Amino acid sequence: MLVSLALSASLVCSPVLAGPAPGHAGDKNAFIADLMKRMTLDEKIGQLRLISIGADMPQPRLLEEIAAGRVGGTFNSVTPAENRPLQDAAVRRSRLKIPIFFAYDVVHGHRTIFPISLGLASSWDLATVTQSARIAAIEASADGLDATFAPMVDIARDPRWGRTSEGFGEDPYLVSQYARASVKGFQGGSPAGADSVMAFVKHFALYGAVEGGRDYNTVDMSPLRMYQDYLPPYRAGVDAGAGGVMIALNSVNGVPATSNTWLLRDLLRKSWGFKGVTVSDHGAIDELTKHGVAKDGREAARLAIRAGVDMSMHDSAYLAYLPGLVKAGEVPMRDIDGAVREVLGAKYDMGLFQDPYRRIGKAEQDPPDIDAESRLHRAAAREAARRSLVLLENRAQTLPLKKAGTIAVIGPLADAPIDIMGSWSAAGKSGQSVTLLQGVRDALGASGRVVYARGANVTDDAGVVGYLNFMNWDKPEIVQDKRAPDEMLAEAVAAARGADTIVVAVGESRGMSHEASSRTSLSLPGSQDALLRALKATGKPLVVVLMNGRPLTLGWEKENADALLETWYAGTEGGHAIADVLFGDYNPAGKLPISFPRSLGQIPTYYNHPRIGRPYRPGEPPNYTSQYFEEQPGPLYPFGYGLSYTDFSVSEVALSSPAMARGGRIEASVTVKNTGPRDGETVVQLYLRDVAASVVRPVKELKGFRKLMLKAGEAREVRFTIDEDMLKFFNAQLDYVAEPGDFTVQIGLDSQAVRERGFVLR
Repeated sequence: MLVSLALSASLVCSPVLAGPAPGHAGDKNAFIADLMKRMTLDEKIGQLRLISIGADMPQPRLLEEIAAGRVGGTFNSVTPAENRPLQDAAVRRSRLKIPIFFAYDVVHGHRTIFPISLGLASSWDLATVTQSARIAAIEASADGLDATFAPMVDIARDPRWGRTSEGFGEDPYLVSQYARASVKGFQGGSPAGADSVMAFVKHFALYGAVEGGRDYNTVDMSPLRMYQDYLPPYRAGVDAGAGGVMIALNSVNGVPATSNTWLLRDLLRKSWGFKGVTVSDHGAIDELTKHGVAKDGREAARLAIRAGVDMSMHDSAYLAYLPGLVKAGEVPMRDIDGAVREVLGAKYDMGLFQDPYRRIGKAEQDPPDIDAESRLHRAAAREAARRSLVLLENRAQTLPLKKAGTIAVIGPLADAPIDIMGSWSAAGKSGQSVTLLQGVRDALGASGRVVYARGANVTDDAGVVGYLNFMNWDKPEIVQDKRAPDEMLAEAVAAARGADTIVVAVGESRGMSHEASSRTSLSLPGSQDALLRALKATGKPLVVVLMNGRPLTLGWEKENADALLETWYAGTEGGHAIADVLFGDYNPAGKLPISFPRSLGQIPTYYNHPRIGRPYRPGEPPNYTSQYFEEQPGPLYPFGYGLSYTDFSVSEVALSSPAMARGGRIEASVTVKNTGPRDGETVVQLYLRDVAASVVRPVKELKGFRKLMLKAGEAREVRFTIDEDMLKFFNAQLDYVAEPGDFTVQIGLDSQAVRERGFVLR
């Protein structure tokens, strides 16, 4: 009681809502309970509104809404000067002085842009992922932000989906590891830290499995596949302590996620024990009418709050309809109170009740130049980008290039500072990006000569250009070279003929691998295909640098490029990082976190597919087996694949025992040797196969990996501990079990090139 009285006094006496020191659950609960007793229904509903800066209302109106206690948080403002007056309205003008929080989509960097998530995943390096999130949090918090709508941990197995670029790939184990690493990086030791931001894991749930790879589409999935393959990364983020969860836009087995009581209450809160705040995606509550489960906005608001949607992003429904729904008895007050409790709890955990300005700071502390070069972390971005690059082909040791002679840098993405940042590039500035052209020039210096030609536009399809520029309405990103295609091509061919080597950058503009940018084709646009074929005809060594946010179909490129380097969208320091690899200043070690199909018709192509009764087996007759008869089965490039400038060998697998007892463990080991001419890193990957189980199991599953550096000629033993938990799966009753029987251990340098040995679980 004394604590409550003291807190009550602080509400009256202080212009800033004071509270107990963070870290004591009892104090937190008492603080929130005391505050909620003083709130009116309208003030409670106000806490459930997440407003988009600039999109939902002009600032003068927003200030009045905040002062009236009708806003719980905002997003899309990215400077302390923008956020300070909004917080002033909350803690100096509102009745209860409840602070608001500020959020933004900080996905792969804030001001310093790191490689897109799919690129970071290619590093197979948890420390790199953690550091990129930690730096992003430091930069974002310095700009007055309290939370980020990240990490995005949706499993993606259909690369037609534009948001493939935002996630970490196709594998439940690998994506789960990155989910934990990202949450750790964003939140640091505590989301209350002045240099931390609260992580909102998204998009819950199954968003990466939308039908046909079409964004916002439906998902219909068996519970077994859901639990085994698609839910683990969200659970990993929650278990890592993420303070928030963003709800997906899709339906799940006929029920939109935004109105899905089973998903949000039964699974997330009751089964997983999530204690944080949930937030709808942009406008998703209103969209329940378009899904056809709500007849109007009033019913949509009722369905969402009852299902467990705490905050309404881009809100109109909660403010308009919740007061009447409560008064009519259609929404119990306990649902409102539950949501408010979670919102206030998140703010408490962010440290805002202790100091609403802990990230905004004082006006005199604002940087004189918000975009100052000194605010960037270039060295870390360059290192992360180098680790994200995947060498796909390198015929006749075309790479690394010599720092001499004439190099022709060609292509529509060779000098594209916006595109190299990738989608969701937060507060990054294209003027601070290092393009491929600049990177090559800086690396070559006075030792050689660089000639440049654009060669082609990203696409000559006017409809596609119009769509992509409409998506970026504030400033069109696709600026077409107005010369005739033949003229551009002739210039590129002339540059190539006068050079010793061609480095050509092709792929997708960043808008082509973005939200709402699903594709019916995964091939390069015709303009770029024509450019590559013309350059190949010159007979000069052809180094193809890919920039893209999803796997592409690269049959011609695989067969005709002398070297093929997957760079994704490599971020602020992308051009320098790519040049480091091209000239051998860095030996590439990236591995694919997602399979590359041979053709569009092969989709979905993923390594850990379920076993079937009539599998195709290489070397055996293909008739009456599961395959497409027009082309070779299997991916063009498998999961876990990536080359180096050196070579590695892997010994046979040794097991510490041929059998594992219940509750026991065994060790599997191999010796990895660098058999090539230079030092290099590789990723040793552990896969397990359940030989016979009560339900159909995958052909193999990633269960561990080790990244190691070996000097030329060096050999090292790599050991993996296998325990019973690694053998568990969800059975037909959705029990998480390990069944006795035979298992196969596979260890190698990608998902296909493996050595194997069997053991039995008794």
